[in-house]
Amino acid sequence: MIATLTPSSLSSSFRHPAVIASLAALAAAGVGLLLVVGAGSTPAAAGGALVEGMFATPYAIGSSLNTAAVLALIATGFTVAHRAGLVNVGGEGQLCAGGVAGAAAGLALPAATPPVLAVSAVLAAGCAAGALWAWLAGLLLVRRGTSEVITTLLLNFVGIGLLSLAVHEEALLRQPATSTETLPQSEPLPAAARLPLLGSVESPATAVTVVALVAAAVTALVLHRSATGLRLRAVGHSRAASLRLGAPVDRLRAGSLAVAGGFAGVAGAALVATAPYVLAEHFSSGYGFSGLVVGLLARGSLTAVVGVSLLFGFLTNGGISLQLASGVPASSVQIVQSLLVLFIAASMLWKEKRP
Repeated sequence: MIATLTPSSLSSSFRHPAVIASLAALAAAGVGLLLVVGAGSTPAAAGGALVEGMFATPYAIGSSLNTAAVLALIATGFTVAHRAGLVNVGGEGQLCAGGVAGAAAGLALPAATPPVLAVSAVLAAGCAAGALWAWLAGLLLVRRGTSEVITTLLLNFVGIGLLSLAVHEEALLRQPATSTETLPQSEPLPAAARLPLLGSVESPATAVTVVALVAAAVTALVLHRSATGLRLRAVGHSRAASLRLGAPVDRLRAGSLAVAGGFAGVAGAALVATAPYVLAEHFSSGYGFSGLVVGLLARGSLTAVVGVSLLFGFLTNGGISLQLASGVPASSVQIVQSLLVLFIAASMLWKEKRP
C-alpha cells in the first residue's frame, strides 16, 4: 500500500526531535552567515578558516578532542544529576575545585612516583574535590530543602575565588615570583603527573579523551542497566512515590550531585595535566558552563553527550582560526552556539504545548 501524507502526519514529522534539531541548526547557521558578512568577510573565506581550524592539522584535531573530552565529562555528570530530577549548574566551580586539588596533588608527589600512579593521583584528587564541592549543595538540598540550582550556581563563584586565591598566594600554589611580570600561576606539574599523549607529539590529544569515553559508556550502562539507574529514574519522576516505595531518596539525590561534581572535578584536573601543565587563572575557559549547555542539548542521552561535545569542541577551536584567518570574531561561534540552544529550547517548548 502507498502511504498517504495527511496534515497530522506532516505535523508529526516536523515535530520529530531530529527534524527540530536540524531546523534549529540551519537557523543558527543563517545567523552566523549574517555575522560573517557584517564583519566584512565572505561566507567562503569564513567557512574555509573554520574548517581549517577544526581539521586541517593534527594539532587542531587533537586540541579539539581535548576540549570535547572536558565538555563530555561535565555533561555526563550533568546527565546523572538530571536523571534524579536535579539540575547541576555548578560545573564551573566544581571544575575549578578539581583543578586546584589536582595541581596540589601533582606538585606534592615525590619525584620518583611512577607515571601511572602520579596521573591517577592527580585525577583522583580532582574527582574527590569536585564531588565534595557538589555534595555540599546536595547536603543543603536534602537537609534544608535549598534549591540545588541556587547553591550550585553560587558555589561557582566560590570555586572561582578559591582558584584565584590559590594562584596568587605563594603560600598556596603560586610559583615563586622572580619578577613583576611573573604570571600568577602554579609551577609546572612534574613529567610523571602529566596526561600521556595518544599519538605523536604533533597532536596534543591526551588520554583524557579515553577517560571521557569510558566515563560516558560506564554511566550509560549504570543508568540503563542497573538497579541504581532505575532508582535514580524513579526519584526523578516522583520523589513522593519513591519515598513510599522505600527508596533512599536523599542519598540518591545527594549522591547524584556528588557524582556530577566528581566528573567535573576530573575535567578540571585533566586540564591542569594537559599542556602547559600549570594551574592558572581562567584556565577553565568557561568549560563548566559550556558543559552545562552540552548536557541540556543531549537531553539525557549519553550518546548525544558524546556527539554534541565533539561538535562544540571542534567549533570552539575552529572559532580561533576563524578570527585569525578571516578577521571574524571568535565570539561569533559562541553566539551561534547560544542561538542553537535557544532555538532548540523554544522549538521543544512549542512542541510540548501543541496538541
